[in-house]
Amino acid sequence: MDRFSSLEKKYVMEVLDNEFATSKNSIFNNKLEKAFAEKFNSKYAIGHCNGTATLHVALLACGVGQGDEVIVPALTMSSTSIPVVLCGAIPVFADSDIDTFQISADSIEKCITDKTKAIITVSLYGLAPDYDRIIALCKKHNIALIEDNAECFLGEYKGKLVGEFGDFASFSFQASKHLTTGEGGMLITNNEELADKARRLNCLGYAGVSAKQGKITRNDIQDPNYSRHLSFGYNYRMSELQAACALGQLERADDLVQQRIEVAKIFDEAVENQNIVKKQVTPSDCKNSFWTYCLVLNTDQPDVDWYRFRDIFQKNGGDGYYAAWKLSYNEPAYKEILQPMPGVWQKYDETCCPNAEYLQKRMIQLKTNYWNIEEAKRQADILKKTIAEYSETCEGR
Repeated sequence: MDRFSSLEKKYVMEVLDNEFATSKNSIFNNKLEKAFAEKFNSKYAIGHCNGTATLHVALLACGVGQGDEVIVPALTMSSTSIPVVLCGAIPVFADSDIDTFQISADSIEKCITDKTKAIITVSLYGLAPDYDRIIALCKKHNIALIEDNAECFLGEYKGKLVGEFGDFASFSFQASKHLTTGEGGMLITNNEELADKARRLNCLGYAGVSAKQGKITRNDIQDPNYSRHLSFGYNYRMSELQAACALGQLERADDLVQQRIEVAKIFDEAVENQNIVKKQVTPSDCKNSFWTYCLVLNTDQPDVDWYRFRDIFQKNGGDGYYAAWKLSYNEPAYKEILQPMPGVWQKYDETCCPNAEYLQKRMIQLKTNYWNIEEAKRQADILKKTIAEYSETCEGR
């Protein structure tokens, strides 16, 4: 399978052939937004320059501002919580479920205060969190739910697509994601009022844009009496080139996602009947789209053994693997800048989110974007061999 096909190239060339003429510079944005909304059973879709801008816009559209609190997972890339800080709000970090690695509903409940304005869930590694319990908490406390689905395209929870649960759902087209344009993002919602707000925030506060209208018209801007800006906003719009590439990827989405699922199945076979690594648990009522194939190393010495396992894997010809991101609150900017700020009530240490602390040090993230299945099988064989060799080194201690 090709990462990019002739379809994406055809669409991109159409944009270049149009030479970015104003009258033709939103054709693919319009097509993409319509197709994306239909694919994810949503009324409105709004293209963005990246998947961090989408979260920033969603938070602002939900009314998040100075002094508010937003509950976020500790175990995820910090681009989930950075937009919270940019809104003047305080990220409150929730712990992880030890088996699924998703944000824990139990921990969320403990984090809710009278200042909680929103919750951002992350469908980590392609798997859904426990939406039923999280939605119940949102309704009970009148809290907005924003889904960060950067790592999950076409995953499912109890028969519904990930993306169908929040007030907003955010997706990323960054280079490593299931569908990519190098960079880019998409925000979806079923709420027209929220969509109108999001569009204006995304588009410089222009008066002529709305939930389904992404560009002001030439006739509008040629009127000397036209008032462009109803409000202030950001220039977070998706480019026409990004939209063209994303449309081609979206039309191939089922195949692109299924390829990663097939790779995960191959890795599943490699980790059977051993206790060196533990794989992410996918509940029976969920479909995992496997942005990566995530394992947790069973060790009491992660500061040594994580590197030992990696070295053996690479020695055997493995592609290498990724560590989990540092827990957001352990990053220098959070510890040095955010921790001392007024209103921050959590203490950023190992007691804050103990499950996430345990997992992060031991996580092995294997890539699933192998477009040649035979190469995936080779890597799985290397993984199996590595587990056996590593086990021998453990017995020799």
